[in-house]
Amino acid sequence: MHPILAITAGEPAGIGPDLVLALAAQDTAARCVVIADKALLASRARQLKLDVVLHDWQADARPAPGVLEVLHVPLDAPVTPGVLDPANGAYVLETLDVAIDGCVAGEFDAMVTAPVHKGVINDAGVPFTGHTEYLAERTQTPRVVMMLAGGGMRVALATTHLPLRDVADAIQCDMLAAVIRILHADLVSKFGIRQPRILVAGLNPHAGEGGHMGREEIDVIEPVLSMLRGEGMNLIGPLPADTLFNPDKLSRADAVLAMYHDQGLPVLKYASFGAGVNITLGLPIIRTSVDHGTALDLAGTGRAHPGSLFEAVKVARQMAMSQSRG
Repeated sequence: MHPILAITAGEPAGIGPDLVLALAAQDTAARCVVIADKALLASRARQLKLDVVLHDWQADARPAPGVLEVLHVPLDAPVTPGVLDPANGAYVLETLDVAIDGCVAGEFDAMVTAPVHKGVINDAGVPFTGHTEYLAERTQTPRVVMMLAGGGMRVALATTHLPLRDVADAIQCDMLAAVIRILHADLVSKFGIRQPRILVAGLNPHAGEGGHMGREEIDVIEPVLSMLRGEGMNLIGPLPADTLFNPDKLSRADAVLAMYHDQGLPVLKYASFGAGVNITLGLPIIRTSVDHGTALDLAGTGRAHPGSLFEAVKVARQMAMSQSRG
């Protein structure tokens, strides 16, 4: 059986609709159910001169090749590609709710999200900091971990969108232990890796140089790694970040844990720009996403590249298959 994946089309004025339409011509080895306004997709297909057949999704149906299944969620206002409208902020959140609820209920095996525009959702009067936080709140998950995959790497983050001046204070023993436990557990349960080997970066240059360039490695990271090794985890580090990302080390690792956003992601994005995948760990459901934004200037032009969405679908399918086998 092919996994059933809920694909949210994201911000309707952005490239999300363009990207999901491209799935119709792909052999994804999964049933991709696009959650969006059906008329929006039809209109965008005409604008892009795409011959795409849209069918209403039915769980017991078996769609023909080249058909795009759609679970219709109506827009609140007409859409002009490239022009944001706060009137459709609630629509964007409803598509997410439908996907989340379907995954929790077992109707879908995983969800894949096209990009949303945080600003316009907030302009609609709804406090919104991003997909990751929204999914955590909706599933009542106290802590989640962001991981990106691409270029043969998986890079998870101990901290995410924090000012650099706040990172050191945020890295505390309890927090770091919780992040590593989530990373390890999901590598086992959702990726099918029985004994994950995780490389852990230090925070400071040269991983602190024995305390001469900062004590976070000595006071926090090393004690946490020692404790978790006692629980059976295969953790290597803390390692200097400037030498961690070399092919030999990476070839013998299943994931890297970086201490902050711009320590880990520049290397991965250099290796996989336009084809990276954002994965939310720690949720009771599987969620992957593209690693780029709404690109309003490309919406409806035919110049949006679907590579990251295709990879996100591929990874979601693989995770769903691994979880079902587990």
